[in-house]
Amino acid sequence: MEEPLLATANNGLKSRVPRRWEVIAKEAKKVSYIALPMVVTTVSQYMVRVISMMMIGHLGELSLSGAAIATSLTNVTGFSLLFGMASALETLCGQAYGAGQYHMLGTYTYGAIISLLLVCIPISILWIFTEELLIMIGQDPLISHEAGIYTIWLIPTLFPYAILQLLVRFLLAQSLLYPMLLSSVAALVFHIPLSWVLIFKLKFGSGGAALGIGLSYCLNVILLGVYVKYSSSCAKTRITFSRDVFPSIREFFRFGIPSVVMICLEWWSYEIAILLSGLLPNPQLETSVLSICLTVSSMHYNIPYSFGTGASTRVSNELGAGNAQAAKLAAWVATFLAVLEGAVASTILFSCRSVLGFAFGNVKEVVDYVKELTPLLSLSIMVDCFAAMFCAVARGTGWQHLGAYVNLGAYYLCGNPMAYVLAFVLHWRGKGLWIGLTTASLLQGLMLMIITFFTDWKKQTREARERIFEGKPQLTVE
Repeated sequence: MEEPLLATANNGLKSRVPRRWEVIAKEAKKVSYIALPMVVTTVSQYMVRVISMMMIGHLGELSLSGAAIATSLTNVTGFSLLFGMASALETLCGQAYGAGQYHMLGTYTYGAIISLLLVCIPISILWIFTEELLIMIGQDPLISHEAGIYTIWLIPTLFPYAILQLLVRFLLAQSLLYPMLLSSVAALVFHIPLSWVLIFKLKFGSGGAALGIGLSYCLNVILLGVYVKYSSSCAKTRITFSRDVFPSIREFFRFGIPSVVMICLEWWSYEIAILLSGLLPNPQLETSVLSICLTVSSMHYNIPYSFGTGASTRVSNELGAGNAQAAKLAAWVATFLAVLEGAVASTILFSCRSVLGFAFGNVKEVVDYVKELTPLLSLSIMVDCFAAMFCAVARGTGWQHLGAYVNLGAYYLCGNPMAYVLAFVLHWRGKGLWIGLTTASLLQGLMLMIITFFTDWKKQTREARERIFEGKPQLTVE
């Protein structure tokens, strides 16, 4: 009797193992289905501003310097805030969709649009005084004047940018990816000749570049808006006004404000590092090389960020649906995929360290310094993949407040002070600044991983369901 029983047990074990791998493979396919189109979408949206900067570079050093300063300032005071607040919909819309409360997606998104358009007003007022602000903090008057012109022309971009970020989250929660992909590519294709005409033919200069960015974002919003209004895929979730919109605004800010803090604390650290590099000996070399490293890192970050959106969407959908184990599996599978991609990208980048600098010029001093920093850059790309995934899990779960505390500790209590000491006290220059940022990113990822590891997923599922059904008596539940 023992042999048949043993054979049966072995067969049962063998059958469970393939089933487990089948579940993991199925989840990996779901995450990749979201991540791969999002890579194209995010890169296309990112390239709209990059192409404008490339064209401005042909206008002269003064125009480029002004636009660069303006870009840094507008990122810190405007775009990062809107991007961070829009991330609240990853929690709200994702969990509502998973719970089958489709009408709440439209309610949350409508309330978010009202909220962000109101936020754009004080940002616009601040941007009007960019020139005076830069002169006040000691910037060159000529550069400040150019930056002021560029920023004022960039004000109309705020409003379509805010709506675009919200529509992307609205569609992402439903895994409606290809409309975003097609509209983003169409806007990029439209942007290239439009910017050339505005900058060079109509002689609008850097102001034309800023205007071109706004018009391209407007086209993207119009295309997505038409899709949302008329597509049968959005029939149940369509964005319409109702009396539930105003109560939903409070819920949006409840997640939006910690989302801003979480994202901006990290974003601003890199801007601070670039500013600090200007205080080092040979500031032109240090700033140029750190800017190259940041450009490469930012370009690659679109990939782990896209895998992160896959993780955030899958986690929020499964929590809303009440599937605790599926949410946990989605988080870890997406992390594995992103880290695997990061390992491949880091290896390729490290292998190209001798030629990487030539992509940004032929100055031997710059090329050699880029080669020296590339091993650190490769490590930071790997670390960023790791951290980006757990930030995405935090957004999908609704832990933005924990993410804010983690980023505060990782960047401002550890990473930034370390960067300053290494760069200015130990005289490691730009290498010290980059080590500090990489250390902060590593700490961020480790702390969020520990939080994820010890998460009670059943409790998170209950909280998500309560938020949608029981915790919102002021919202009408169908």
